[in-house]
Amino acid sequence: MILTKYGKKEWGMALAAFFGVSGLSIASVFLGILTPGIMLAVIAFAALACFAVCAFFRDPPRKVAADPSAIVSPADGTIRDVELIKSETLECDELRRLFHDKDILRIGIFLSIFNVHLNRAPWDMKVEFKVYKPGKYLDARDPDAGKVNESMLIGGTCPFEGETFPVAVKQVSGAIARRIVCPVNPGETYARGQRYGMIKFGSRTELYIPAGMGIDVAVNVGESVRAGSSILAFVRPEAKTKLHALTEEAAAKDMQ
Repeated sequence: MILTKYGKKEWGMALAAFFGVSGLSIASVFLGILTPGIMLAVIAFAALACFAVCAFFRDPPRKVAADPSAIVSPADGTIRDVELIKSETLECDELRRLFHDKDILRIGIFLSIFNVHLNRAPWDMKVEFKVYKPGKYLDARDPDAGKVNESMLIGGTCPFEGETFPVAVKQVSGAIARRIVCPVNPGETYARGQRYGMIKFGSRTELYIPAGMGIDVAVNVGESVRAGSSILAFVRPEAKTKLHALTEEAAAKDMQ
């Protein structure tokens, strides 16, 4: 089992604790403190606890979806909601600027403690901004979690046939998850399916893509997805014309 570098502290401590408990248990038998049966039970429990911690930080290899028009899932989990967000309701200035005051489609993914918690880039992406927001720790299945919970939002532009389109991903803490890892900086580029961070111990991940621009959603609420390999949406050929129009409109605004 391959373990992620983002959990070195946690799985390192779990392994150290296992070997420490095992050593003390064996020594206790020789000192007459524990019986061999109790020693084996203690070691078995320690091994199970260590395995559970290490399994949470597992980093299994993934075959990234080969379709060049595919927007892949940024996280493992279950599709919790697919929602249209009107531009006038956006409270995040960075999102509004990135999407040029256009409507956004948000796909919410719930991650249980049994899912792999690494996040991956949904497309080849140049990061434009990174925004951390402190907040509450509601259950990640709560529809309000994405609005009020602690979160980390990254947004950027993605190339498509000579044009670019905006994409953003939000990591949202849950009731148990209280540690977002996101070693990303504006200006950096990430390939589709590349690891870029994780949320520890149960969480929610949200994907933001342009609405009504030739991008078709390919999943339904309740479906299970895997980061990097599951396809959440397709960018259709007709999107190139619409993306070009969006780029021209943004350029015109900048000149005003």
